[in-house]
Amino acid sequence: MSYAVALPDHGAHEAWREAARRAISHRITPDLIDWNGSGGLFAAPPLPGAPGPHQALVPPAFLKLAGSVIWHSDPARFGLLYRALWRLDAGESPLSQADPLGRRLNLMAKSVGRDIHKMHAFVRFREVPGDGPRRCFAAWFEPEHNTLEPGSRFFAKRFTDMDWTIATPRLTAHFTGGAVGFSPGAAKPDLPEDASETLWATYFANIFNPARIKLTAMRSEMPKKYWKNLPETRLIPDMLKDAEARVLRMREAGASDPRPGAATVSTRWRSSLPQTPELPDTLEEARAAAMACRRCALCEAATQTVWGEGNPGAALMIVGEQPGDHEDLAGRPFTGPAGQLLRGMMESAGIDPAQIWLTNAVKHFKFAPRGKRRLHQNPDAGEIRHCRWWLGLELGLIRPRVTLALGASAAFALTDSDAPLGPRRGRVETGLHGGPVLVSWHPARLLRLTDRGLRDQAQRELAADLATALAMGNPPPG
Repeated sequence: MSYAVALPDHGAHEAWREAARRAISHRITPDLIDWNGSGGLFAAPPLPGAPGPHQALVPPAFLKLAGSVIWHSDPARFGLLYRALWRLDAGESPLSQADPLGRRLNLMAKSVGRDIHKMHAFVRFREVPGDGPRRCFAAWFEPEHNTLEPGSRFFAKRFTDMDWTIATPRLTAHFTGGAVGFSPGAAKPDLPEDASETLWATYFANIFNPARIKLTAMRSEMPKKYWKNLPETRLIPDMLKDAEARVLRMREAGASDPRPGAATVSTRWRSSLPQTPELPDTLEEARAAAMACRRCALCEAATQTVWGEGNPGAALMIVGEQPGDHEDLAGRPFTGPAGQLLRGMMESAGIDPAQIWLTNAVKHFKFAPRGKRRLHQNPDAGEIRHCRWWLGLELGLIRPRVTLALGASAAFALTDSDAPLGPRRGRVETGLHGGPVLVSWHPARLLRLTDRGLRDQAQRELAADLATALAMGNPPPG
């Protein structure tokens, strides 16, 4: 027995998920479902009204893939997704690029993603008369796929203070009073001219650089099918005709000799740096070299390199993750909230910061800007490996008896193991430098824990590890 499923133009994603869940619960095979059933006298019956006994479990990757493919314009997309669901439920892996079905679905998802990106880039609103207190705008767009529904979320978040309409041949989106609604598609509306388009066209023409024309790249980013609805593209043919003459005029007007001091910024910046040896012999030389480190991109945004500090002949070295906001500004390790907590616990354990070496696995602050704030981000494995050069110099020049690794990043930097930290905490491992490494919690973890019991337990464990590290660094005589 075969079945017919008719899905709506709006809300197709949820409608397909419900229908697919119902079908597979009855173990209806993919070949028995017509996903484009339109009814009629001899149409197949709909799916059973109640769920069946079987429950399919699918990985999140499939749900994410289906959430993109569902908006593709290919009528076969519903059947292809159900076929993939059927195979996943049977224990197969049809989502990889090596599988023909997986490759086709992934290509469809990429095409949908590109189409949504083009919609965000090429929709052009024009102001239209409105009855209420909010300004009203309208736009016409012709997407390749059914991407108005997912693509309109971007505009709903960005343009909250105005009412707008985006019309497409298949569907129309309306944003009124802060809520998005949908209605059937229609023909291109007659939109009024917008005075701001003239200003935009003037700006576009003036920033056009004829010496950097790459038509293939331009059409790749702005496909020609979108040109008819973009005000600036009307100028492109005339600008291209005059491009060669404009390049000649630019050459004739250009200076024949560079002005004094016109060297590139990077050349002038590098020439001002102190010359450092390739392999520093002392901690001071290593610190001076680290100040000019450009081994990874973290140096581009950080205020400065934060080098270690303490006793060059220390028996105990404590290694954290990376500088935080306070450390980045002060140029010293462990001066922020987590550092203050650690220093207080060190004092309780009888550890004098001046007699040990305090440092970090990564020497630059990694963060994400949020307004005026800089939010901490964990360094990735590549950044830790790049900075391991400096940590290795510290270990080689100081030669501590024991190293205390605070947190997963420090443990990875010292041992090259990214195993979970919980089972390793309190244990001694052999570091890449051949010496003992005691693994413990980072004090920042204590600050993040909201459960009082868990926080107290973690603090007791860190205190115990500090005492153990002190004893290992200062063994009893004889």
